[in-house]
Amino acid sequence: MTTSTLPTTSTYINISSLTSPTFTPHTYANELVRSVNTTSANTNTPSDALVDLTTPLQKTLFDLQEIDTSIHTLTSRSALDILRYTQVQNATAQRILVRVEEERVRLVGDFERLKGEVLGRYERAERTRVGAERSLRLVRISKGVQRVVGLARNFEGLLGESGLGVVAVGREQHGRIVEAVNVVLEFRELMSGADAAELGRVNLVKQIRGRIFEDGEARVLDWARRVVREFSVSGLVGVGSTYKEAEETRGRFTSAVHVLWLLSPAPRLEGGRKMKREEFEGEYLIRVLQGYLQSAVMSSAGGIGKGLGQLPGLERALLEASARCQNVIAFEVLLGGIRPPEHLLLEGREKKRRRRKSGKEDEEMDEFEDEFEELDVEDGEDASEDENLLEPLLSALDTSSLASYFWRSLASSLTPKVQEIINRGGVSVRTLRSNKDAVRSEIRDCVLRGSRMPATLMGHGMSGNEEVVGNWEREAAVMVGSVLGPLNR
Repeated sequence: MTTSTLPTTSTYINISSLTSPTFTPHTYANELVRSVNTTSANTNTPSDALVDLTTPLQKTLFDLQEIDTSIHTLTSRSALDILRYTQVQNATAQRILVRVEEERVRLVGDFERLKGEVLGRYERAERTRVGAERSLRLVRISKGVQRVVGLARNFEGLLGESGLGVVAVGREQHGRIVEAVNVVLEFRELMSGADAAELGRVNLVKQIRGRIFEDGEARVLDWARRVVREFSVSGLVGVGSTYKEAEETRGRFTSAVHVLWLLSPAPRLEGGRKMKREEFEGEYLIRVLQGYLQSAVMSSAGGIGKGLGQLPGLERALLEASARCQNVIAFEVLLGGIRPPEHLLLEGREKKRRRRKSGKEDEEMDEFEDEFEELDVEDGEDASEDENLLEPLLSALDTSSLASYFWRSLASSLTPKVQEIINRGGVSVRTLRSNKDAVRSEIRDCVLRGSRMPATLMGHGMSGNEEVVGNWEREAAVMVGSVLGPLNR
């Protein structure tokens, strides 16, 4: 089909500007307004205050009329060709539409068939998967509940055998108490695992946790704290006590310390990682041991303070203070010989071993590596054997000796009491100042007497003898200075 085209040149119309790809009506209108007509007096310049739009408007109207005339002429001349071309295009489009409609109907049918086959199977499979997951969760929770019930029965049985149960069976057995504490740790580990949230929502588990484990744990903690608070060296080497009774007292104290160590909080770290053994502090144990020392210091300070106000009672107060210091030294000796027990909630030390190489030519190297690894393992075991429960307490108190801490704390507590006696004045101060030498001698003898410990506690196997466990001249001087210092001011 041949068609006539619009002329590319015109006397009146700017064809190149109108057909340019960058044509904009705003730019074209601005050019018309600013064009200079040399034959007319009415011209527009950028410096004019008023703009004459008559000439540009006439030009624009003329251009539109010319274009309309050209379009009408072309369409009239090529009407038959345009109609024929349109008819051919319409027929082609109808044939394409019929084919597309056929394909669409076929695709819709295929989709419905696949939907019935695939989507139906997927929905059934999804329901099966969800049911299987729920069944698996139910089985895991059921096993967890069964495990909790088993631990609760074991815990109640051990508490009953130990003598701390609701219904006590027989006399106290401190070894069973430690076993019961290990059951508590197993319960804690179970309740901090992956299924802890689901198990915590089960009513039976809630009741077991509250009525059995929490109540039983409270009874065990009370027992352990009471044993530590009531500790005395007389229970180990008292008059009339046999070796069996002394060992029973020592074992009872060891079990109480182990209980406090094991029941101390050991939270999980980020990512569910267990706390390392070196990071664990044993909060409950440290608090109870510090309380024991503070109670000994405060009791001794109160007794000596009253004795300084009434000198006839000073000798008895100093004897009691020296006895308490002996208890503290025995306390330190026993703690130094107690190793930290294995803790289920802590990350234990792993022995590193390298794999054995293959090949006959490496046999000598393998033997050397095995010997070296055995030495490493033995060194690690020796290092672990050197650990004891005294080190955390000394680190918390920032001291190298519990007895030194006792005397220095007692000295710092006595100074305010002596100052209070001086402030009151009267016969007590005059008596105290007139007997300074006797008071100095009695305080020094108290410190030296308190440093003597029965040899049985030092591992010598002797009874009835006493042995000085250190040089306490400096502590004696500190004690004397705390009492006589304010008197000399």
